[in-house]
Amino acid sequence: MENIYMREALTLAKKALSMGEVPVGAVIVRKSDKKIIGKGYNRRETEKNPLSHAETEAILQASKTIGDWRLDGCAMYVTLEPCLMCAGAIINSRLDEVYFGAFDKRAGAVCSQKESFAGENITYYAGIMEDECSAVLKDFFDKIRR
Repeated sequence: MENIYMREALTLAKKALSMGEVPVGAVIVRKSDKKIIGKGYNRRETEKNPLSHAETEAILQASKTIGDWRLDGCAMYVTLEPCLMCAGAIINSRLDEVYFGAFDKRAGAVCSQKESFAGENITYYAGIMEDECSAVLKDFFDKIRR
């Protein structure tokens, strides 16, 4: 299943890649008008900040765009399964839905290692454009491990 929002998240992941960052991208869409209100990509190395994940960057931008920390009525599209920190940020920002591409067998906190959304009012969809999302990450890690 291809998705225009996941395609945008992949474009952001490739921007992170061009900066030497782990290639993960995220967008937040307001469901009522299907408008992208937040974008983010990994910037941990650039910012020297462990909190600068794609998801947190997108949440910050979306909150600024709408002038509220509550992002109910919005969905996140992210190229990699969110980690525990990002799952917590998603819960606390009250996003309704999360769509992710690649599974993170090591640190995924949606369904791979932990089920952070259990008991929460968040619906998730896994494996959206999984092959494309996984390929960008695999290429990155293959290059740095040479």
